[in-house]
Amino acid sequence: MQDPVYEEAYQGHIIKIHHDPDTESPREWSNLGTLICWHRRYRLGDSHPFDSPDAFLRDLSGVTDQSDLSMEQLRERAERKAILLPVFLYDHSGLAMNTIGFHCPWDSGQVGYVYVTLEAVRKEFGVKRVTKALREKAKDILRAEIVTFDAYLGGRVYGYVAERDGEEVDACWGFFGHYELDCLSEARAFVDHLTLRELHRPAGAEQGASPPPS
Repeated sequence: MQDPVYEEAYQGHIIKIHHDPDTESPREWSNLGTLICWHRRYRLGDSHPFDSPDAFLRDLSGVTDQSDLSMEQLRERAERKAILLPVFLYDHSGLAMNTIGFHCPWDSGQVGYVYVTLEAVRKEFGVKRVTKALREKAKDILRAEIVTFDAYLGGRVYGYVAERDGEEVDACWGFFGHYELDCLSEARAFVDHLTLRELHRPAGAEQGASPPPS
């Protein structure tokens, strides 16, 4: 195992945070959205049959190949049938992805879309009509999926090992994002729970003392 990226003493334990080298891509999960990307060097997102954004938007909107519509018009048509967000990639000493774009025009640009059809939204939430509020909720879910995939692309996936007296007492892996937010707090919570449980353990239980005779 590689050296930890962070280590601390906590409540009589040692908590070590490591990169998780064996995590699967979050695009293998059961996601609400579908991530469609085009890039000449990287295979990103979900597999798809479309050779261009134009072909994708035409298929999603139900527009024939012969129609003379701009990309903006095609997107407007597609948004009648789906919730659609642009996806941008930053490629410089590593990869980063978001739905709002980056400030550096030389190393970044739109690389695709993340979307979910309105039919799929109705099925997922068990409704007959996609309201404005539900549309915003679905967009938030799509954004969160890209945040998670961005962490995966950037190698920000972690796990913790908790030790006491040099022995491992717990380990958990697959935390996406900055380790301070979830991974470290989960490790501390485990140690807190273990410490509290031991404080309430009956006297002599740890030594295996026999119960008093009845």
